[in-house]
Amino acid sequence: MQDLADRWSEQDTRRRPDRRPVRSAPRIVLEGKSGRHTVDVDEPDPTGSDSADVGPDPIAARGDDAGDAEIPYSSYDVATHGPDPAPEWLIRSLSARDTRLGVIKTGKEADVSLLDRSLPGGPGCLLAVKTYRSSEHRQFHRDAEYQEGRRTRRSRETRAMAARTRFGRDLLAGKWAGAEFQALTALWRSGARVPYPVQIIGSELMMEFIGGPDGAAAPRLADHDGDTQDFTELWHDLVASLEVLAEDGLTHGDLSQYNVLVHEDRCVLIDLPQTVDLVANPQGRTFLERDCAVIAQFFARRGVQAADGELLALHLAGLAH
Repeated sequence: MQDLADRWSEQDTRRRPDRRPVRSAPRIVLEGKSGRHTVDVDEPDPTGSDSADVGPDPIAARGDDAGDAEIPYSSYDVATHGPDPAPEWLIRSLSARDTRLGVIKTGKEADVSLLDRSLPGGPGCLLAVKTYRSSEHRQFHRDAEYQEGRRTRRSRETRAMAARTRFGRDLLAGKWAGAEFQALTALWRSGARVPYPVQIIGSELMMEFIGGPDGAAAPRLADHDGDTQDFTELWHDLVASLEVLAEDGLTHGDLSQYNVLVHEDRCVLIDLPQTVDLVANPQGRTFLERDCAVIAQFFARRGVQAADGELLALHLAGLAH
C-alpha cells in the first residue's frame, strides 16, 4: 500500500491545471437566436429507433408575430435557488421569459432540454433543464445501493419508497432531483468543475448549459477527438475535480466517459444524482474503486500513462473526510 502511495506522489509532481475551475465569459445570446433540436440518447438502440429529431424549430413555430404574452415568465422567483453569489451571466429578473428550445438528451431516468431565459428585447442566457421522469416511465437502477447513508425523516415516505408504490416512486423522482441539486451546490462551492445549479422545483432541475452560444452542447469525453497529450491534460484536470469530491467525502457513483463533458479544454462532471457518501454508505469504497477503474481504463486506452485506477482510488480514499 505504501508503494502505491509513493507512486501516486511521484505522478502528482507533474504540472496540473489549477484545481479551482476557470469560468468562461458569460454565454449571452439574443432571444430566439439559439437552439439544438437533435436528441442525444444515452444508450441508442442498434435499430436507431431511440434516436429522433424533436421536430420543427420551436422558435420558428411561434411565428414572427408571436407576442411576449405567449412566452411564460421565468420561474426563478418561485424556485429554490442555487448557491450565492450567483454567476453574473444568470438572468434573475422577474420580468424575464423562459423559452423552451427543444430536447438535448433523453435518458432512462430523466430528459434534458435547452431553455433560453431572456429579458424581452434584451440579453439572455441558456440553461439546461433536467426533468426526472414520471413513475410510469422511469427506470432507476440500483437506487437502493446509492440511497444507503441517506435518510428520510417521515416513516410513511420511507416505506412508500421501499415498496415502490406510485407515491413512493414519485417521491424518488423528487428525491433524486433534490440529491443532484444538493450535490451540485456543494461541489460548486468547493470548487469542482460542475454546472452551476440555477434552481429546482419538484423534480425539475435547471442548471448552467455547458456548450456554445449557438446552443450546441459540449461533447462528452467519449466523443472527444484528441491526441495523447490532450487526454493527459484532461486526465489531470478531471483528477483535480475528483479530489474535490473526495475531500467532501463523496464519489460520483456512476463515473464514466459518458458523464464527463469536455468544454474549453476542461472536464465538466455531469449526472450527479447518485453521488455516494464514502463514509455513511457501507459500499462507498466499492463505488469509489469502480469509478476510478472505469475512468482510468478509458484514459489508459488513449495512451495516458498516469491513468491507474488502483492508484487513483487509493489517493482519493486518503483525501476523504
